[in-house]
Amino acid sequence: MAILSRNKGIFSLDFLVPNVGLLVSILIVEAYFSLVVRPHVAELEITQRLSAAQQSDDEAKVAPRSIYIIIKDPEQEVELMLWLWATIILTYKLVEVGRERGLLRHDFIGVRQGERIIPEDALDRYKELKTSVEATPRWRERLLPDFLLAALHRFQATNSVQDAASAVKERAELVADNLDSELSLIRYIAWAIPAVGFIGTVRGIGDALSHADEAIKGDLSGVVSALGLAFNSTLVALILSMILMYMLHMLQSRQEALILELQNYCREKLVHIMRVPQREAQRRED
Repeated sequence: MAILSRNKGIFSLDFLVPNVGLLVSILIVEAYFSLVVRPHVAELEITQRLSAAQQSDDEAKVAPRSIYIIIKDPEQEVELMLWLWATIILTYKLVEVGRERGLLRHDFIGVRQGERIIPEDALDRYKELKTSVEATPRWRERLLPDFLLAALHRFQATNSVQDAASAVKERAELVADNLDSELSLIRYIAWAIPAVGFIGTVRGIGDALSHADEAIKGDLSGVVSALGLAFNSTLVALILSMILMYMLHMLQSRQEALILELQNYCREKLVHIMRVPQREAQRRED
């Protein structure tokens, strides 16, 4: 059962999405560079050489800027692979948040108007809800049923409404920590993209220095090309990092909102209708 679980095992979505996503991002970006970027760059370079040969020495030689020239180097290709990989993971997690929120529209408890849940009924409702969850594939291992089951189990075991509310809060804190830890890979990618850009900057500057002799003789083509790598790799990395960090912020906001909505659902639909007759009778006597 652990292998088939959504959260455990090598056949789970939480394992497959990051690993398959990495493979897919590599294939897509490499195919795009092979079929689109490199042919366009080769064509642009030929056009620039022909244009330079036709220009007189006193004419300005301004090379046209192209997105293909900016992203043509290996560093930019790796940056795009990492960004697409993170985007695939983020998209999957956003879809999961949407599925969890979709369950908030369902009434899992099924309590009639004015009806209350007492400790003697909690076990039966626990078994009934657990059977319904196991019989419905889209409810399995979802957060909301898990929260409700935890509250019912605690209420039946302790005869305390406060303990049931504490069970919901503890479950929410555990889920929040788990969701935050699952974002560690995306945070690493968000750090790795600028790091690759700085590697390109260092490589470009080093390559430019190696063409210093040619620059002294008046041939600046090698220096210009190397500096293009140095600046373009950092430019692409910073742009992709800003986009990725915004997407990460949006995901975290939705996850935090989801946890609050789950807690509110449990309080309104379950905890607030729990009663302990003996304690209420004691309060009346006091």
